[in-house]
Amino acid sequence: MYYEWRHTITFEETNLVGNVYYANHIRWQGCCREMFLKEHAPDVIEQLSQDLVMVTTRVSCEYFNELFAFDEVILRMQAGQITASRIVMLFDYWRKAASEEELIAHGEQQVACMLKGHWAVVPAPIPTSLREALLPYLST
Repeated sequence: MYYEWRHTITFEETNLVGNVYYANHIRWQGCCREMFLKEHAPDVIEQLSQDLVMVTTRVSCEYFNELFAFDEVILRMQAGQITASRIVMLFDYWRKAASEEELIAHGEQQVACMLKGHWAVVPAPIPTSLREALLPYLST
């Protein structure tokens, strides 16, 4: 099972050549992750305004084809690995055209849950609601 986030590309996300600027793929991973939180673990958003921090420790994207303005891109996210305080998320980027889909890219992102203290940021357990929300999306 995967979480799906859809996006229609605008001119703002393209470069002078007309294709999507590569850094937008990483930005979309963040959008997908945030919408997952909003829909499946909204209490974590409240915790993020207090002392919880979700630090991106690693991010990557492997590109297979280009995207252009007004293409519809579908990000499908799965949890690749869940440890005590870290989550690895896997992203597949699909171009939707009529009734067909084309795999455009594959990305990966690791986040660490941390708590802000007076003098330091220290590792923290993944919030229970987020862990439970991710379990059905764990890749096999």
